[in-house]
Amino acid sequence: MTNIGSYEERIKNFDWSISSSELEYREGDKINIGWYCSDRICKQGKNDKIALYYKGFGGAEKQYTFNDVRLRSNTIGSFLREIGVVNGDRICLFMDRVPELYFSFLGVLKIGAIVQPLFSAFGDESLYVRLENAQTRAIITQKKHLSKVRKIKDELPHLEFIIIIDHKESHELKDREIALDLERRAPVEELEIYPTEAESPSVLHYTSGTTGQPKGVKHVHYSLLSQYLTTKWVLDLQEEDIYWCTADPGWVTGTSYGIIGPWSLGITQCVLDSGFSAQSWYSFIEEYKVTVWYSAPTAIRSLMKAGDDIIKKYDLSSLRHLASVGEPLNSEAVIWSEKNFGKPFHDSFWQTETGSIMISNYPGMKVKPGSMGKPFPGITGTVLDTKTFEPIREPGKIGLIAFKPGWPAMMRTYWNNEEKYREKFVSGWYLTGDKASIDNEGYFWFIGRDDDVINTGGHLVSPFEVESALLEHPSIAESAVVAKPDDINMEVVKAFVTLKPGVDPGPDLELEIMNFIRKKLSSVAMPQEIEFVDQLPKTRSGKIMRRLLHAKEWGEEIGDISTLEND
Repeated sequence: MTNIGSYEERIKNFDWSISSSELEYREGDKINIGWYCSDRICKQGKNDKIALYYKGFGGAEKQYTFNDVRLRSNTIGSFLREIGVVNGDRICLFMDRVPELYFSFLGVLKIGAIVQPLFSAFGDESLYVRLENAQTRAIITQKKHLSKVRKIKDELPHLEFIIIIDHKESHELKDREIALDLERRAPVEELEIYPTEAESPSVLHYTSGTTGQPKGVKHVHYSLLSQYLTTKWVLDLQEEDIYWCTADPGWVTGTSYGIIGPWSLGITQCVLDSGFSAQSWYSFIEEYKVTVWYSAPTAIRSLMKAGDDIIKKYDLSSLRHLASVGEPLNSEAVIWSEKNFGKPFHDSFWQTETGSIMISNYPGMKVKPGSMGKPFPGITGTVLDTKTFEPIREPGKIGLIAFKPGWPAMMRTYWNNEEKYREKFVSGWYLTGDKASIDNEGYFWFIGRDDDVINTGGHLVSPFEVESALLEHPSIAESAVVAKPDDINMEVVKAFVTLKPGVDPGPDLELEIMNFIRKKLSSVAMPQEIEFVDQLPKTRSGKIMRRLLHAKEWGEEIGDISTLEND
C-alpha cells in the first residue's frame, strides 16, 4: 500500500493541515526544522534507530542513530553559540558529504541561524560571490577546502569564524580559524532550541540566473510542512525503508530530500561520499539494501551507458521505488529502468525557489515515459501563454510552467534582491522560467528553459557568471556562453571567445582556459568546449546575440537577424 493512496482522491479537498496534523503543529506554534528532524524523532522512541549509514572515500563506513544525530547537532549548535553566533546569522556549510555536514545543518537551525549550504567543488570566486552577498558570519569547512577560504577571507570582513572540522594539531591555525573536533568534544545532552516561528528564515540556497550574480533563495522553517508530506507521498518513504538520495546538500535536493524530508519522517538514509561509477553505486545499493532511490537523470544515463550486463552481478532486489529529479528524464531511461530493475523511475519537477516537489509521477499512478507527471495535491499548476499570461486550455500547446503561490515551501524572497523576486510573479502566478505542455489527461511534458540558464546534469549554470570569469583571463577579449547538447548531461557549457591581439588559439590555450574557469568557479561551470572566433554576432547596439550561437549548436532555425550588426 502506497502512502499517497489514490491520487484522484488526494487532490479532492486537499489541505496542508494533513501535514501539520501529522507533525503535531498548530498555527502559531514554534517550529524548528532542526528539532523536528532529531529531537522529535527521539521523543517518539526512535533513539536507537539508525538515522544515517555513511560510506566515504576509501570505503570508510560509519553509522549514527537518531540520538547520535540529536547529540551531535546539539553539540555544534552549542559550539556556535559559545563563539557568539546568534539567530539570523548566516552560517555557510562548505564540506564534502561527510557526516558533520548533516549534523551541522540541523545544529545551525536549532540556534535560529540561517544555513547557507554550498557545493564543495566551488572555486574561490564562486565561494566569494555567495559569501559576500549573504554577509556570511561563519563557515564550517574541511582542511582540504581551506585554501579557497584563505584566498578570499581578507575581502570578507563579515566572515569572523572559519571552523575546521578535521583540523590536525600539527597544522597551524591562522587568523579567524577555529578547530571543531566532534569526536573529542563532550556531547551536549540538552540544547535550548531557538523559538523559531513559521516565517523565521531557515535555509539560504543560491541559484543561477541569466544575468547578474547568483541569487540567494530564502526559505523559512514553515517549509517543513511541504517537504515532510511530499517526501511521504512522492518518495513513499515508510518506517522500514533504507533511503538513498544521491544529491549533494550543496544543492536544494540534498537538503529538502537528503536531510529534512527523510529525517522529519524518522527514516534511515544512507550517504555515499565517493566518485561515481556504476560498480560503486550498484555495490552500495546491494550492501545497504536500499529500498527507495532518488537520483538524477544524468546519473541514470551514465548507468545506462555502463550497460545492462553489470547489473546482473549485483543483488538489487531490495529496490521498491525509484524517483528522479533535477532535469528532464527521457523516456528511454524510464523504459530502461523498467527492463533492468522491474520498476520505472518516477520523474519529479521542482526548483530551488519552490523548495519542494511541485509536479511528479506518483506511486500507483500510470507513468507515461518522458512525462513530468501531475501537480502535487494542493498545488495549482498550469502553463501560461507567453504574451497574455493566461492559462492555456488547449492540450499539447506549449506555455510557461506556472503555479499559484501559497504552498509552505515557496521561497520568501531573493536575499537583498526583492525586485528580482517580484519579477517572478505575474498576474497572480509564480513563473518558473520553464516551458511545457499539458496533454488531455493532465500530464505535463517538459520542453525547455525560457531563458539562457544552462542545466548541465541538474546543476544550473549562469552564462553571465562564466562569461564574466572568462573575461578575467589575460588572453580573452570577448566571450559568449551557451548550452551545447550532450548525451549524458543533456546539455553542457560551451564558450565562444575572441582573443586579444597577438594571442594564438590552440589546444593548449583551450585547456588552460578550461582549468582557469574550473578553479575560479567550479567543475560544473567549466566549458566542455571552447571555440575561438574572430568576432561574436552582435546587434547594432553592440549586444551579443547569444541566441544565434545557441541555434547553431542545437541545429535550430536562426530566426530574425534584422538587428544583426553585420547582416
